[in-house]
Amino acid sequence: MRQWAAREGFGLCGIAAAEALSDITWFHEWVALGYAGEMGYLTDHRAELRRDPRALLSSAKSIVCVGMFYNSAQPHTAEVLGGDGRGWISRYAWGDDYHTVIRERLERVAAQMRTEWGDFDYRICVDTAPLLERSLGRLAGLGWIGKNTCLINQQKGSWFFLGEMLTSLPLAPDVPAADRCGTCRRCIDACPTDAIVPRPDGGWTIDSRRCISYLTIEKRGPVPEKRGPVPDFVMQKTALVTRKTGPVPDIGVGTHVFGCDICQDVCPWNRRAGTDCDEAFEAREGMVGPDLEMLAKVTEEEFRTMFRNSPVVRTKYRGFLRNVAVAMGNAGLERFRPALERLARWEDPVVAEAAKWALGRIGEPVKLALGVSG
Repeated sequence: MRQWAAREGFGLCGIAAAEALSDITWFHEWVALGYAGEMGYLTDHRAELRRDPRALLSSAKSIVCVGMFYNSAQPHTAEVLGGDGRGWISRYAWGDDYHTVIRERLERVAAQMRTEWGDFDYRICVDTAPLLERSLGRLAGLGWIGKNTCLINQQKGSWFFLGEMLTSLPLAPDVPAADRCGTCRRCIDACPTDAIVPRPDGGWTIDSRRCISYLTIEKRGPVPEKRGPVPDFVMQKTALVTRKTGPVPDIGVGTHVFGCDICQDVCPWNRRAGTDCDEAFEAREGMVGPDLEMLAKVTEEEFRTMFRNSPVVRTKYRGFLRNVAVAMGNAGLERFRPALERLARWEDPVVAEAAKWALGRIGEPVKLALGVSG
């Protein structure tokens, strides 16, 4: 089965038992702390479904967990964002939409399994299903959950997508991966918005409300004027989260347009992993460090064409323009004024508000303190 998975491009493959997950306790606590922000799909009735994978397939006995690499040889954040008016689109969104790619290839693995082993029940899940994917990946031996909450593989780092096949086959589970983050805190120190915060049990987690990926992808409507409240235990354990105040679109968000890679850029395990990228996720033209002025001129039809079968469409057109306007404001370049004045007259109030805010920043470029060079 691992060989079949490898032929379909899955560099990682492991087995977890289909049973109730102890991590659900922390998941509910994380939600109660408000760290899910406005992501309703994490807090509604689907939240409890994550307790046991058998809620998605009652006959499930095993879960095949796979990882597909997307670390191309393209530059990283610090090599691109230098104050010259370029934006950043997260590395995972440079190529095709991983949801489609992984699902299609896992279907082919399932077909091969049925050909060789006979009929069985299965269900394929890629990101959108109510599963604790990283917990399952850890149990399947794919890696450990790092302080930045990414699943990290000792040999290949964290630049990989996850997919799961719930199956009624009784496959022997793998050994969970050991946590090898140690005392390293490079991701914590590098995060521009201090989104990596302490857990009550002494570990670390993500406050989504502060995370650039959340703010540029998941957050709908206007960019918030202030960040969410900080729990008392966080205030007591670190001063990091109180270091930056003021509105969200500040030095921390910088010129990010879609997502953020900084906590992975600085991870030592990624530095040692080398490049490994499935051809489906190689960067399309114009995706690495695109010019913000060019992006501001993109029409809705051009947006759909440019990002067809790309994760970027999740922002929707108005969210995309909002992000571009905020990024232009943070760049503070005079040459962006005409584009921002045009966006300030946009019929959508979310886009117009972001553009007006950005116009107030012209002439006051921020220093992009990304902290990703070391």
